[in-house]
Amino acid sequence: MRRILTTALLFVSLLLQAGVEVQHFDTPEQEARYKTLINELRCLVCQNQNLADSNAELAQDLRRQTYEMIIKGDADEEIVGYMVARYGDFVLYRPPFKRSTALLWAGPFILLFIGLTIVFLFIRRRNREDVPPLSEAQRQRTRRLLEAGDKDQ
Repeated sequence: MRRILTTALLFVSLLLQAGVEVQHFDTPEQEARYKTLINELRCLVCQNQNLADSNAELAQDLRRQTYEMIIKGDADEEIVGYMVARYGDFVLYRPPFKRSTALLWAGPFILLFIGLTIVFLFIRRRNREDVPPLSEAQRQRTRRLLEAGDKDQ
């Protein structure tokens, strides 16, 4: 009885996973454009997933919308423009450089500049520290240690 129940649950779960979207394109170029677009557009629900990888309902809707616009003959720019107009720049993995996205584009370079400046100042400060000259007793001790080291080799 337990095996039958386990098998039935496994079979039902496989049926639920089998929801595969099938689109038919007129040309291979349309299919290539579709794949490119759904790989470049971000799922608005999932974290760091594009439309191609996401199983969210909104991603399915956006894939269907993309498919319909390609079949209708819309250009890629029109499709992306439609998505941006509706969902904002967040739908793009590579948002354009604008005033609102300037920190996103310049942020890593600003952080790199700050880090390099800190390292430069640290090294410069370290080199400026005055090393006091050795006293005569320290020099003699150093000389003895070096001579003892030479004899050991």
